[in-house]
Amino acid sequence: MKASSDKMYDKYKDVDFSNAKPVVETPHLAKLQVEAGGKSRITMRVDNDVLATFKARAEMVGGNYQTLMNEALKQFSQGLKLSDVVREAIHETLETCLTSRSTGGGKKLRAG
Repeated sequence: MKASSDKMYDKYKDVDFSNAKPVVETPHLAKLQVEAGGKSRITMRVDNDVLATFKARAEMVGGNYQTLMNEALKQFSQGLKLSDVVREAIHETLETCLTSRSTGGGKKLRAG
């Protein structure tokens, strides 16, 4: 581990963790892991332009970029293509509009 990779490095750099128990053998840590939703913390490198895109998009929608990246990876791992995602979003939007129109809750569109 590089000293610059973690602010806590200096505090723990000389501690021997070779006898540390695995998370599954430590009830408190196992509980925290379950509560974390089955996610794992990783470190990865991405292109600066990719990161900037996700950060900008997260700012526009009011979320966080890690969640958006996770969702994109999940969709990719499930074999979804961008066209599938867009098609589904359009379908849901149209269905919502048509449902609200049929119940009288939607705005009337004017031609012209």
